[in-house]
Amino acid sequence: MTGFIDALFGDLSASVEAARSQGARLAEAAGLVAESLARGGTILICGNGGSAAEAQHFAAEFVGRFLAERPGLPAVSLAADSSKLTAIGNDYGFEEVFARQVRALGRPGDVLWAMSTSGTSPNVISALKAAREKGLKTIYMCGRSLADAGLADVVIFSPAPTTPRIQELHLFYGHAVCELADRILFSAEEKP
Repeated sequence: MTGFIDALFGDLSASVEAARSQGARLAEAAGLVAESLARGGTILICGNGGSAAEAQHFAAEFVGRFLAERPGLPAVSLAADSSKLTAIGNDYGFEEVFARQVRALGRPGDVLWAMSTSGTSPNVISALKAAREKGLKTIYMCGRSLADAGLADVVIFSPAPTTPRIQELHLFYGHAVCELADRILFSAEEKP
């Protein structure tokens, strides 16, 4: 078992090293988030499965706090309301569960932050297209493949071999964006 666990650490380490190439994109994403929040915008976040959990997680980091005490910031997980998800899915199809919310809630100046481990989730792609139509800025965190690189203003790839490693990178990426946005907005210093 320890050999297998060592191999898992090796996979994670190699994925993290390869992900260093995404640093400029993380900074760009944090800049979009901070600019939107500074102007009174809202961050809308979506994804499926584990990415849905991360959408809730990252929204909580903004509304609550991240590392430093600061005012709550407007962020909403589009994956958190089971009544909306099931009503929209039932009435319009699962492909529309996020796009319908983007059209209803999104305003120019807001940011849609979308996540897909495959990079090809139809409902996430529909949300990105709806955000573009509504004049939102867009961030797309995805795995190594992508249906269309022009789907988002900032595309952050996870150069990892498996879904778990992609999700682990997404967690790091999300935390990096939260921390960078806080620093831009509040000159926050990390506290132990």
